[in-house]
Amino acid sequence: MQPSIQKTIDFVKETLAGAEAGHDWFHIERVFKTAQNINQKEHGDELVVAFAALLHDIADPKFNNGDEDLGPNMAANFLKSINIDQNTIDHVKLIIQNMSFKNSFDGDRFSSKEMQIVQDADRLDAIGAIGIARAFTYGGFKNRVLYDPAIKPEQHISKETYKNTTAPTINHFYEKLLLLKDMMNTQAGKDIAQERHHFMLQYLDHFYSEWEGN
Repeated sequence: MQPSIQKTIDFVKETLAGAEAGHDWFHIERVFKTAQNINQKEHGDELVVAFAALLHDIADPKFNNGDEDLGPNMAANFLKSINIDQNTIDHVKLIIQNMSFKNSFDGDRFSSKEMQIVQDADRLDAIGAIGIARAFTYGGFKNRVLYDPAIKPEQHISKETYKNTTAPTINHFYEKLLLLKDMMNTQAGKDIAQERHHFMLQYLDHFYSEWEGN
C-alpha cells in the first residue's frame, strides 16, 4: 500500500472515531474496498478513486449543521499536507462535492469516471443487508419511528425537501434506497446492485407480514 494511502486511512480513522455507526470508519472501509473492486474493471485513476473513497464522508454535512463545504475543504487540506499534486486534490474535492444522493436533485453537475466509481461504491453500501442495517441505525440516531402506515412515502423533487424529511425509516426505502439500483453508473455497480435490490424487496415483504402479526 502506498504511504499516502496509509496516511489517509490513519487520518480518517482518527477523525471519524466515535462517528454515528452508519457513517463511521467501517462504512468508509467498505466503500474503499468496493471502489477498488469496481475500478479493477473500469480502470480509473487509482489514487483519485482511493482518496475520494476514503475522504468522501470526512465531514458529512448532516452531522455538521448542513455545512457542505467543510468536508471537501478538510479533504483538500489534508491531501495538501501530505504533498499530493494539485490536480489530484482538485479532482478529489470535486468528487466529494458532487457525489451525494441529495446533490442528484441539482441536475447536471461535475462527473468523471472516478466519481462514477466512488459514487457507485457509496450507493452500494446504502442498499442490501448492510444498507438496511444502516438505515435503521440512522433512524434510531434521529429517533424516528420504524413505520407508520398513515405516513406515505414522498417522491422528493428538491434537495431541501429530502434533507428536511423526518419520515419513518421504512419510507426511506421508497424515497432513496429502492431508487439507487437504476442510478448506478458502472456495469460492475449495476450487477452488484441487482442482488442487493432484490434482497431489500424480500425484506420489505417480511417486514409488512410481521407488522400484521403473521
